[in-house]
Order: sequence, then structure tokens, then C-alpha cells
Amino acid sequence: MPVHITPLTPLALLERSASVFAEATAVVHDGERITYRELARRVTRTAQALRASGIAPGDRVAYLCPNTPALLVAHFAVPLAGAVLVALNTRLAAAEVAAICRHSGARMLVADTALAGSVTPVLGQLGVGEVVWDDDDGTPAPPGTTHAALLARGSDEPLPWAVDDEDATIAINYTSGTTGSPKGVMYTHRGAYLNALGENITAGHDMRTVYLWTLPMFHCNGWCHPWAIVAAGGRQVCMRAVRGEEMWRLIDEEGVTHLNGAPMVLSLLVNSECAHPLDGGLTVMTAAAPPNPSTLAEAEALGARIIHVYGLTETYGPHTVCQWQTAWDGEQPADRARLLSRQGVAMVMADPIRVVGPDGADVPWDGATVGEIVMSGNNVMKGYFDDPAGTEAAFRGGVFHSGDLGVQHPDGYIELRDRAKDVVISGGENISTIEVEQAVGSHPAVLEVAVVGVPDDRWGERPKAFVVLRPGGDADAAALGAHVRERLAGYKCPDVFEILAELPRTSTGKIRKFELREREWAGRERRIN
Repeated sequence: MPVHITPLTPLALLERSASVFAEATAVVHDGERITYRELARRVTRTAQALRASGIAPGDRVAYLCPNTPALLVAHFAVPLAGAVLVALNTRLAAAEVAAICRHSGARMLVADTALAGSVTPVLGQLGVGEVVWDDDDGTPAPPGTTHAALLARGSDEPLPWAVDDEDATIAINYTSGTTGSPKGVMYTHRGAYLNALGENITAGHDMRTVYLWTLPMFHCNGWCHPWAIVAAGGRQVCMRAVRGEEMWRLIDEEGVTHLNGAPMVLSLLVNSECAHPLDGGLTVMTAAAPPNPSTLAEAEALGARIIHVYGLTETYGPHTVCQWQTAWDGEQPADRARLLSRQGVAMVMADPIRVVGPDGADVPWDGATVGEIVMSGNNVMKGYFDDPAGTEAAFRGGVFHSGDLGVQHPDGYIELRDRAKDVVISGGENISTIEVEQAVGSHPAVLEVAVVGVPDDRWGERPKAFVVLRPGGDADAAALGAHVRERLAGYKCPDVFEILAELPRTSTGKIRKFELREREWAGRERRIN
């Protein structure tokens, strides 16, 4: 390879910062402060321990951890060992954890002891060679390998912070998408590297950044921020669970400058009893449903700056940003909120965003003609793991099809109008209505079911199930709820079950979900992203 070409990898970002910012604080967690020199040492020891445990290049290593240093280290250590990181959603039910471990072919699972309830019931179904327990919060570990025992296998012998192939898979992130079956979205070293730098440009990260982990680190690898903040030489403040009082404590004590999350996080911030004006300012990058204007106004009144982004798991998280224009500086709050609610334009590392019609041609930039949003560029996934048919369908016509419907305004900014497949977005998490319907429909008393998203003041929207019982079927909402909770993660379970005599249908027999949805959203505007 020519000397002027070096394969891109996020590993190089830590190599640089461990040298340039060696004694600067890289990570803060529960009273512990870790320098960049120490972070690099921990990453190296973990990588060597994985190799000593038989993890070979290309093997998958799964992690089921909240936002702790263990998962942050894994974002560098697993690829440094030549392996692929599979960060699991901490809200998954045990059966879902097992299904993803098996599908990914993970050789090892590292799990936080506080999440043992999502692992121990399915130990024999995981398909992994070893389960390692990390007791970050002091919860006693079940029988098995401790994290300390794993690290004892390693050494501090340096490994090269480089890869031979920048298109190699660095991580697999699972999303249920719209089919209800898990899809493993493959990220590459090149895509993760470029997306990390793009996040830094978008949010303005530098060595003075103090980033608070309010976004789940498992979600799109935390929008690539484990790598991004290291690239900037900033400080990452870990947080096991998002609570308003704890957010404000860390903001005040650590001088937090940036955080990310769904609008729910913004709501927690402004509605906390501890909320107060932000003397040093705070940048909040938010996705999922746009913040409602009142929450946005309250956040700005406290001194927060809001950056609205949009993307999918398949695009490494954020792909577009509602790029602020200096001409908007004088806008009134209501007009500013309207402008900020749009999903915007492609971020700096992405190809231009497009909205296309059924023929694949761009729709007019009139803010009215609805089409499908399609993406291309360096921060679009490599493909779905072990799913060539799904990958081919997603990339038909040479672009990634989001399944989201929207319009493109005369200034080129896009705005979403609906989800093509009825996905419910609750607190920033995608919930497949098909998956929920299958779980509800597995109850012996259920004849038919339709699930739609209904408004929720805290989560944006939540799934609601409309159920038709079989003749003689005996089940109430409590029984249906208990049945579903045995099969799905809690956040996917409907809060409300409404028993109907029949479901509305088209002349061809299809359920008219939009009628159910429109009834629930009457008098309220449903904006999703």
C-alpha cells in the first residue's frame, strides 16, 4: 500500500490521544478518574486478555453493560484484539439476549452483574464459549468468570493501533427494524472513524469537552461517541442510569459541556427539581421525535444549545443535522422551534440526503411532495450480518432505503412525515409493531391484534394494542400484559390493551392501522424521526 494511504480505524484515535493528552482525564466514573495513558493501558490489557482467552480475528464478542468504563474500554479493546464488538441493548429480555448471541455467533459474553437476570435464565441457550461477569456496581457475580479473572490473563504488551483492512467489521449493532426479527448492522473501521470525526465537527467537541453519557452506549455504539470524544481529547463521564437529579449533579460537579439523547432526556433535564441556569452553557444533541416547542424553549432559557439530528442504526446513528443558519438568529422562539424540528441536511461525512419517488428519481424540493428518504456515503452500514437477501433489499438501486417517508424543502432540508412500516419510537428506541403483535397474538385467547404508537408525554409515544378475542376467549388487559412481558423487553410491551369486537379493515381485508392511530392522535401533531 502506498505510504500516503493508511487504513482508517478508530484505534488510531486512542493511540494519538494517549500520547498527546497522556495525563489528561479521559474517563470519570463513580469517583474514579482515568487518564488517557491509563485508558490505553486498560484497553491493551483487555485486548491481550481476549486473545489469551482464544478470541481470534473476526470473532464476535458481546457486551451487556450499562454506560460503564468496561463497555467504553471494549469499544477499543475488542477491535484491538482483531475481533468484532456486539453491544447489546440492556433492556432486552433474556430470550432476546440469547437470540442475538446465537445469531451473531458470539464467542464470549461480558455482562454486568446487575443485568444477570437477563442472562442466567438462558445460560444454556447463548451459544457462547464463556460468560464473564463485571461487578461494576458491586452486585455479587453469579458463578463463572469474573472480569478481574479475565484481565489477569492479559498483559501490557503493546499491540499495533492499526488494521490492514479499513473495510473490516468493527461492530455489529442489532435492530429489530420493521420485521420483528433481529438484524445485525455491520459497521466498518473506516465508517466508525469518519463518523466519529463528523460528530466532533457537528457538536464542536475538543479537548475541553466534558461529555455526559446519557445516550445508551449500546445504541449505534453511542452514535460513535466513545471514539469521537477520544479523538477530541475530551473527558467522558459515565452514568449507569439516566436520572434528572444525577444528571444535574454531574453537570455541576464535572462541568459537563455536552450530552446526547432522545427528547425524553431533555425533558428530564428541564423538569428536574435541580434544574437551574447553565452558566457555562450546554450542547444537547437530540434525535427521535423533535422536542416539543415548550421543552425546547425551557432548555434554551436555561442556556442549552440544541442540535437536532436524524439517522438510523444502519447509518451509525446521526446521518443528518438541522444545520443552524446565521440567518435564523433573529427568529422568534416559535419559528425557531419549527425550523429546528426538521431533520435537515447530510452531516459532513455523508453524501447529500435525498428524498425519492417510486421511480427512484428525486422528488421536487417543494416541502409537499412525499417520498422515501435514501442515504449513501461513508456512514452507511456495510450490510446486515449473515443476511445477504436483507442487505440486497436494503440497497436496491445502489442506495440505502430508510423506509422513512418525508419531504424536501426548497432549502434542501428534509422533514419526516411518517414511518413507512409503522415503527413506534419510544424514548429514542425503535419498537417493531409486528414483533409486539406476534407476542400479543401468541396468547391463546387472542384472535387478532393491531399495535400502533399513541401519544405519551414522557416517551413521545408508546405502543397500544387493539385486540379481538376468540369466541369464548377469556383474557383481560392484565393477563395480556403479563403474557407479553414474559416474551419481550419491558419497553416494547404495550401500556394499554383495548378489547374490540372487530378491527377496521380495507375492502381487501387489510387492517386500517391509520384509522386507529388517527383516533389516538386526534388534536395532536405526530412528528417522528
